[in-house]
Amino acid sequence: MSQFNDTQPIFLQISERIAEMILSRTTAEGEALPSVRQISADLQVNPLTVTRAYQSLVDIGVVESRRGMGMYVQPGARQRLLVHERQRFLTDEWPRIAKRLAALELDPAELLANSNRQGSDNE
Repeated sequence: MSQFNDTQPIFLQISERIAEMILSRTTAEGEALPSVRQISADLQVNPLTVTRAYQSLVDIGVVESRRGMGMYVQPGARQRLLVHERQRFLTDEWPRIAKRLAALELDPAELLANSNRQGSDNE
């Protein structure tokens, strides 16, 4: 976690990185997350930015704050995150991708077949 892009707020980029850690099982359910102070120092960002990132994950039921102990990944967090991220992809990203595919006259089935062929070539 070091560089940020200018296309979205830093707190969203931080929350997406934490979400990715949960989705990839790098951070397990029930596990403590790094402190706000630690992330703030590591990334050289304002602690309020990190707090806002954590709050966005609390709001969707993925992370919980344990008073005096820090932030923890909720039981069932990965599944809730999958549901949330899939829905976000379908409403926010897929329409843009589908429009681009149509503009380029690309067939999604052909793309998948080509992707599967490339995947088997790498094995």
